[in-house]
Amino acid sequence: MGFQQGLSGLSGAARNLDVIGNNIANSTTVGYKSAITQFADVYATSLTGTGGLQIGIGTQVAAVAQQFTQGSTSITNNPLDVAINGEGFFRLSGGGAVTYSRNGQFQLDKDGYIVNNTGLRLTGYGIDATGNIVAAAPADIRISFADISPNATTTADMVLNLDSRQDVPTVAPFNPANALSYNNSTSITTYDSLGNPHALTLYFVKLATPNDWEVYGVLDGALPSTVSLGGGAAGAPLALNFNNNGQLTTAMPLTVSAPLTNGAVTPLAFDLSFGGSTQYGSNFGVNAVSQDGYSSGRIAGVTIAADGVILGRYTNGQSKTLGQIALANFVNPRGLQAMGNNQWTETSESGQPTVGAPGSGTLGVVQSGAVEDSNVDLTSELVNLIIAQRMYQANAQTVRAQDQILQTLINLR
Repeated sequence: MGFQQGLSGLSGAARNLDVIGNNIANSTTVGYKSAITQFADVYATSLTGTGGLQIGIGTQVAAVAQQFTQGSTSITNNPLDVAINGEGFFRLSGGGAVTYSRNGQFQLDKDGYIVNNTGLRLTGYGIDATGNIVAAAPADIRISFADISPNATTTADMVLNLDSRQDVPTVAPFNPANALSYNNSTSITTYDSLGNPHALTLYFVKLATPNDWEVYGVLDGALPSTVSLGGGAAGAPLALNFNNNGQLTTAMPLTVSAPLTNGAVTPLAFDLSFGGSTQYGSNFGVNAVSQDGYSSGRIAGVTIAADGVILGRYTNGQSKTLGQIALANFVNPRGLQAMGNNQWTETSESGQPTVGAPGSGTLGVVQSGAVEDSNVDLTSELVNLIIAQRMYQANAQTVRAQDQILQTLINLR
């Protein structure tokens, strides 16, 4: 049995060297999971058994087990590179087959699909007409390059202070071309249904009555007679009233309406609020201004959140949800079958995958612009390489010793 024991040891040591060598070779492979060789002893079977006198006949490789521990994260310059922090696998599809990977090196193909280096498509959840994630069966993620639709202004807000120390203008009536006919002016950009910008300029005129002001509106430099403020006649001013403490008492919001001739929905109408505005004894100033309209925009880039939601950034400053990455997890990841190219497939030993959004259940979160490095500890592998080499040499010595013993028996006379 000595030869058999030595030969099994040599075979096991060779297999162990192969596993260690493969780990070292993949120490820089993104998403690679190191493997270890697990051995088991071998005994001859007997119907009667031999109790404590039974001697083993060598060793065998029981399994080559991959270690699905977390690898370190490296930052990249590609926003489509994704690292998984925690448990889970990317779900990839190609040719009707589904595979799983921890390698998050992705890019766009010519059709806008998110693919890996072998052309397999990343799968996830799509969106409905209102931009909400639809967590149905995962499908190939495709980035839409269509322009985002414009949004006409429906509300605008402006917070300002009118200087109570100012005098009534010396020129009347109001004329936007004559700065002596008003006290102050400011403007806000609004958008029509086609996404065209329109500058609404507001002119503030102090009245002789204390704490009372008038506001005139001019759109795109046209005559004041085209703009209606607060539901009044076109060109008529809107009254702003303040109390003795400088607080605005005029009810808000007010309606702004102006005709358009550029093919957009006409009139351009929206609510304008001066809520929070004051009349203090300090210089005129606009403290805040906002409105909800925007022009059309083209996609300028994408970002991926920790929960896998893919957001498109557009040239008009808006963002839009384009989809969500789905992750899969298994009860027994070691039961997966390695396919090469950083891919695994499910087996009866791994169990069926649990698919969900990153951060849900037992699934980890994702990090955009980063990849998960190999979890190979190169220092440990080099030490294991020395141990495996010594193991091979020791088993070779066992074979040599058995050979010398056999030669001695043959030479007996």
